[in-house]
Amino acid sequence: MGALATAALALDEIDAFYGDSHVLHRVSFRLGEGRLLGLLGRNGAGKSTSMNVTVGLLPPRRGAVTVYGRAVTGRAPEAIAALGVALVPQGRRVFRSLTVRENLAVAGRRPHGDLPMLWTLESVSDLFPRLRERGKQIAGSLSGGEQQMLAIGRALMSNPRVLLMDEPSEGLAPQIVAEVMSTIRRLKAQGLSIVLVEQNAKLVFDVADDIVVLNSGHVVVEGAAAELTQRGLDLRQHLGIY
Repeated sequence: MGALATAALALDEIDAFYGDSHVLHRVSFRLGEGRLLGLLGRNGAGKSTSMNVTVGLLPPRRGAVTVYGRAVTGRAPEAIAALGVALVPQGRRVFRSLTVRENLAVAGRRPHGDLPMLWTLESVSDLFPRLRERGKQIAGSLSGGEQQMLAIGRALMSNPRVLLMDEPSEGLAPQIVAEVMSTIRRLKAQGLSIVLVEQNAKLVFDVADDIVVLNSGHVVVEGAAAELTQRGLDLRQHLGIY
């Protein structure tokens, strides 16, 4: 990523703690506008913590988070969301007692500034025809794959500029994972800036422009996906994949 490219999102020298436990150690990375950054690491490496810091759920002890150049460090989650940052959380977390349509409608938000309104009930239903079919169904009765689509749809309803996806393939059948990855490709093609948090390195390398690998709360690898592939990055060393 060129130094002059606009950073849709930047974390600079982030230190974060849960209680006394130091989880992120001076973590820095940049998500280029319209690019997809794959954030890899084993369980407990700090991937979800990085996302929680980004959306304001965990204030960092040190360092800065900026969205399109605007400092958001320490701001409330609602204020960060209003600037166009949306999170598809790990574990899907839909409103289980509401219908599919209600889940989507309640998440609706106008885009930041004067950006066009890309995502409505109609356009999300076009992206996920299954959600249209299940519009009146209670979300808790959906399959895991349908709930993941609903979680992505809900994030899109806020008309984000930056989409954070935390382990979207977790617990899904391979065919559904392929559908989710195909959706991510389509969103990227529309110009959305995306951080994809995953344990499955192969999925990430197939779709990412840039890669960051976390290990024990430190950035241990950073670079363009194509360059890292060319260099033959040894993922076993960093991710425990054998």
